[in-house]
Amino acid sequence: MSSTINNAFITQFEAEVHMAYQRMGSKLKNLIRTVNGVSGESVKFQKVGTGEATTKARHAEVVAMNISHTNVTATLSDYYASDYVDKLDELKTNIDERAVIANNAAYALGRKTDSIITTAMSSATTVANNAGANGTTSLATDMNVAKFKDMQALFGNNDVPDDDQRYWAIGPTQWGDLLAEDNWSNLDYIGPSQLPFAGMNYTAKRFLGFLTFVHSGLDTSGSTDRHTIAWHKSSMGLGVGSEVRTEVNYIPEKVAHLLTSYLSMGSILIDTNGIRVQKCAE
Repeated sequence: MSSTINNAFITQFEAEVHMAYQRMGSKLKNLIRTVNGVSGESVKFQKVGTGEATTKARHAEVVAMNISHTNVTATLSDYYASDYVDKLDELKTNIDERAVIANNAAYALGRKTDSIITTAMSSATTVANNAGANGTTSLATDMNVAKFKDMQALFGNNDVPDDDQRYWAIGPTQWGDLLAEDNWSNLDYIGPSQLPFAGMNYTAKRFLGFLTFVHSGLDTSGSTDRHTIAWHKSSMGLGVGSEVRTEVNYIPEKVAHLLTSYLSMGSILIDTNGIRVQKCAE
């Protein structure tokens, strides 16, 4: 009987964690190239160079493009989120302890997923005051529309596809900076559907080809600069060895169940031309 009850407990808890993870977890996971079901400890992402068309004389041989093929490797690591549920605690509280732990596990795994991705992204080229100023010597300035124009030009010069798969993650302070820009939030400059709060969406907006959204987990340089990130989906890779899994084990010595959720994944920067870290004043 106890084994049957535990199996039901495990199934329900795993479903709760998975649903919470999908709802409250990673913001970045679906915005980069993802390979699921990876076997082993690493996965390779292919990078194919560009080719050039040429002419040929009649009866002459065609000229091969000799497109380059390279790859980068993402190494997977394992991550865990666990806690205990005392057998008698649930009888003494008026809250659903299992749901509390499920939500906390989802938050922890979601933050870790985005942390893995942003850590890989941080190796991209960093720009300071504007997208054209390479290096870290000049002080970062507030987020503004001018940075979007410069970043759009940079991506265009790098032949990054403008196919609704360009993204820009910014901090809450930078979102506030943009709300002060007429070209971002003034109805006299943009249509009603382009207002940053259209459709009750207060923290996401598509602007100059970039789907821009707020992310509180971006790195900072001390307390002065926020490292916002603009990228194309194809520029980053994520290998997933295991999606969220859950185990429930009874620990007699603690008279409690140990609830453990875990996943295995790794991320890598694929193409440096399709991503930039834009420093902004915090």
